[in-house]
Amino acid sequence: MSTTTSPASPTDGTRRGRPRIFILATLALASVAAAGYWFVLRPAANPAPPEPGEVLPLEPIQVNLAAGHYLRIGIALQLTADAAEPDGSRALDATIGAFSGLPLSKVDEDAERSETKKQLTADIVEMYDGEVMDLYFVEFVTQ
Repeated sequence: MSTTTSPASPTDGTRRGRPRIFILATLALASVAAAGYWFVLRPAANPAPPEPGEVLPLEPIQVNLAAGHYLRIGIALQLTADAAEPDGSRALDATIGAFSGLPLSKVDEDAERSETKKQLTADIVEMYDGEVMDLYFVEFVTQ
């Protein structure tokens, strides 16, 4: 009686090494994928705030308030260091839109005026896309 070993026999040396190679290859592939994922989708570091540049004062304007009152307002734009001198007409237009038709009480009260200025500043900073970083009131007269 002759004994033959079948190719699927567990004593065959070539079959035992294959699962180990597949496991190591899978682990290596998963490590490379995780490293690539981290490099591509990692959270960005907080960018440094822009350097302040020149302050660009704009001509004061008159804005009609509610009940026949008006506001004379002058603004200045705090530019970033790498900004070219922008056209101030968009900022003046936004200022007119923010204050037109407001009751005198919303303009005279510090809290209300501060809230309106905060919203106006955010709108102007977004509007000028990196050229303007802040807004200052340089004239503010109501009647």
